[in-house]
Amino acid sequence: MHKNLIILAGGASSRMKKEAISSNLSQEEIAQANQRSKTLIGVGPNGRPLLDYLLYNAKLAGYNNIYIIISEQGALFKDFYGKYEKDNDFYGLNISFAIQYIPKDRVKPFGTADALFQAVEQYPELNSEFYSVCNSDNLYSPQALYALRATESPAAFISYDRDSLEFSSERISRFAVAKLDNENHLLNIIEKPEANEVDKHKDTEGKIRVSMNAFKFKGDMIYPYLKDCPINPERNEKELPTVLLNMLKEHPKTALGIPFSEHVPDLTAKEDIEHVKEYLKKEFPNFSWDATQEISN
Repeated sequence: MHKNLIILAGGASSRMKKEAISSNLSQEEIAQANQRSKTLIGVGPNGRPLLDYLLYNAKLAGYNNIYIIISEQGALFKDFYGKYEKDNDFYGLNISFAIQYIPKDRVKPFGTADALFQAVEQYPELNSEFYSVCNSDNLYSPQALYALRATESPAAFISYDRDSLEFSSERISRFAVAKLDNENHLLNIIEKPEANEVDKHKDTEGKIRVSMNAFKFKGDMIYPYLKDCPINPERNEKELPTVLLNMLKEHPKTALGIPFSEHVPDLTAKEDIEHVKEYLKKEFPNFSWDATQEISN
């Protein structure tokens, strides 16, 4: 099983920087939300960021080589996780940084596919290995992260039961829906499906499945599609789902949807900070790196 995990943390966090609807945040929390990458906001009981908990779960899942994709202004990540460009030791994890550079004709990063492409260009050894990829602002369980390592499929994603996600119905309605065959291989990703069309895309268990951007890829298989990823005309970005679907046109039945039914905490906007803090208090009451024990199934 591979031990490489690439974490997407180079985004602009633009939604986090919008004015908060909730008034339950401290001035310090508001300041951090406006100034930091969202995954570095101090949401833990000890003031540590969400990324600590994602790394903790990654270690439980058996990952060792962590590549964090940061922006050109991402120096604060090095204050938290190591001052060197590569091979920082953080509680037994080997952490390296890749930088997502913004083209001169753009203000914002060029999307998740561009981030991953820049990372594998900076660490070309990944193009001959398997690796997992996930967001930095979602807290995936160690079981889900382990499933990406354990599957024998050359590509995979965690296929979440939409009804298990504890978000508002309005928020969930914006999620793209995964269309799977009878063996859970990905066929298509339907963006913003009409409400009366969603039920047509249920899987064999009668579940509506969505992706939360937790993937496994075979480096040499996915690379050409990362390199040639077209720009989404609506969002003006290069996106990983586009890369995956383009790969499937030439390599059908190679991307497995691994079914999971559990909530995935998300830190997108200021309103999420309070919910994430409560989740961490409940699920990690005695958080300690000394207690990490790798899961095996």
